[in-house]
Amino acid sequence: MENAKPKKMLWVVAALAWPTMLEQLMQTAVQYVDTAMVGSLGTSATAAVGSTSTVNWLIGSTVSAIGVGFLAYISQALGRGEEQNARRASAQSVLAALVSGIVFTALAMGLSPFVPVWMRVDAAIRSAASSYFLILYSTMLFRAANIIFGTVLRAAGDTKTPMFAGLAVNVVNIALNYFLIYPVRTAVIFGREVVLHGAGWGINGAAAASAIAYALGGIAVTLALLRHKTVSFKGYSIKPDVSVLKPCLKVAFPNMVQRFLISFGYVAFASMINSLGKVASAAHTVANTVESAFYIPGWGMQTAAATIAGNSWGAGDEKRLKSLVKTTCLAEFALMVVSGGALFFAAPYLAGIFSSDGEVIGLCSSVLKMVAFSEPFYGIAIVLEGVMQGVGNTKTPFVFNVLGMWGIRILGTFLFIRFWNGGLVSAWGCMIAHNVFLFLSFAVLYFSGKWRPRTRLLSGGE
Repeated sequence: MENAKPKKMLWVVAALAWPTMLEQLMQTAVQYVDTAMVGSLGTSATAAVGSTSTVNWLIGSTVSAIGVGFLAYISQALGRGEEQNARRASAQSVLAALVSGIVFTALAMGLSPFVPVWMRVDAAIRSAASSYFLILYSTMLFRAANIIFGTVLRAAGDTKTPMFAGLAVNVVNIALNYFLIYPVRTAVIFGREVVLHGAGWGINGAAAASAIAYALGGIAVTLALLRHKTVSFKGYSIKPDVSVLKPCLKVAFPNMVQRFLISFGYVAFASMINSLGKVASAAHTVANTVESAFYIPGWGMQTAAATIAGNSWGAGDEKRLKSLVKTTCLAEFALMVVSGGALFFAAPYLAGIFSSDGEVIGLCSSVLKMVAFSEPFYGIAIVLEGVMQGVGNTKTPFVFNVLGMWGIRILGTFLFIRFWNGGLVSAWGCMIAHNVFLFLSFAVLYFSGKWRPRTRLLSGGE
């Protein structure tokens, strides 16, 4: 097929990937702004916000895993030309968003007082961390809709709508941050003193801004899906449909367990780092924030790879699937070499944006320069995992990710901190070893040719 040629495939991948990259870039930019604005309140505020961030990932990534099942089903259905089945799956995604949103809202509300304790947060900032977490998850139902419906749209090849919704969310978040975090103050603008109004809620203001923005984003994406010409759920029942849910859950469940265990690993990882004190905790928070921007090419390419792989696998087009893997991996490696190099040289300057504490900046810069070398390899692992998600193979990535997280990162960090007096640098060294392990595992699996599932996700759950 003509569209299987590498050059044409690169354009197809780029067309799907760039809106997702831009969306994630804006999300990261807002994360940068959030961290910088909260950071201006002091190291304690930064540590309070960052101390529960891994629990945020735990919840968010578990909901995202549900979307992976629908992505595989819908992309393959559309690859076979079965639009009606794609719409049925879209309707079932509404049920999934409602159930997951309500369940995680209840869990977050009930567990908010205990999360900082489990995370071994400094006693002086536990109350602030708990309050931040509670407010942030008050609109979890809308966040679930945003995540799952955005994935459904991307499965249909529409990456622009989630991008525009994400841009709107970010603009609202920044604007509300400005008014809710800081108190009433004065500033000199063009030589004139101007009163700037603000609620003065501190980190609670940052949480409220994010919660409101997420709610608006969820509403926007829901309306967009309802009106979509290919995968609208309008006219279809949201009552449980086993013929659709069974194959979706078959793909989603391993990915859900994987993300839960990986995110729980992040919780354990952050808990051990929090035990090292406020400086290490703040440096870890800042480093995570900075690093997230440099993974954007990887996640953008993964979304495109998963969608095209699902279409190709559903249509039985092996040639196009092979071209996708080759083209995407080469492009990804090149992009991540550039981003990794930029991270290495810009690390001290980027760390300085979020903290004025010299010790925090120095420690943060050290770990960022270390991780910069592993980025191109981790990028390949991200893309190959996306391809496997698209064809419905989530079991093997589950094994690789769980082994890497718990057998290398968590165990290694525990040993270094508990027995060998290691610090944040040692912990991030274990994280880099984890990334390299994923690259080697996915690469070996791909070249073995044993990564394809034995059967496709057939319509109607056959």
